Amino acid sequence: MENDLQGLVVPKHIAIILDGNGRWAKKRGLPRSMGHKEGCVTVEKTVEIAARMGVEYLTVYGFSTENWKRSSEEVGALMQLFRFYMVRLLKTAKANNVRVKMIGERSRFAQDIIDGINRLEEETKDNTGLTFVIAVNYGGRDEITRAVRRMGEDCKLGNLDPQTITESTVASYLDTAGMPDPDLLIRTSGELRLSNYLLWQLAYSEIYITDCLWPDFDRAELVKAIEAYNKRDRRFGGVKQA
Repeated sequence: MENDLQGLVVPKHIAIILDGNGRWAKKRGLPRSMGHKEGCVTVEKTVEIAARMGVEYLTVYGFSTENWKRSSEEVGALMQLFRFYMVRLLKTAKANNVRVKMIGERSRFAQDIIDGINRLEEETKDNTGLTFVIAVNYGGRDEITRAVRRMGEDCKLGNLDPQTITESTVASYLDTAGMPDPDLLIRTSGELRLSNYLLWQLAYSEIYITDCLWPDFDRAELVKAIEAYNKRDRRFGGVKQA
């Protein structure tokens, strides 16, 4: 373990809201697309850093269900960037033994993007290192709604007894089924909201907010977040024992 992590507990699962790409570009007099491009570079670096730190799951908010409301030019640029980035991500994943998983409703994307997502998951499924999860066309309310629909169908078919439904049952119908809930949520650029991200899973996650814009986020910033996490007293609604 690196010296700057000495004595620190590294969270098993870190979730990040990648905020500030547009503002980063604006500060430099650049188009928003350049901010998103630089943000992708930061994602790639963060995957490698987290993998070396021993983080087991890293989940990032790549594209929300609400992001379709942006201008057609920006959405189109994001889709092109996503196509380019998927090719790079496959190389990064293979080089770092990373397993890639996508959560969200992918059917709205163009077929070539869907094929790229499927290829990423298929070709990295046997990797045993960090699991890198990208939330694309994802919204927490949409995820829960889709889960409820599937549960309703299973109840109608007689495959699920409504009286036996527990929190674990609900979790098993979510996009993140089989994954532990995030221990730590990081949001960059100083915004103080969840933005419809992992609403079920973040129930007891520690939240760390930094004013750092996402393209400027680096190893030192991640260490700061982990240091803050280590100062939290996680009781999960219980009372600390004397």
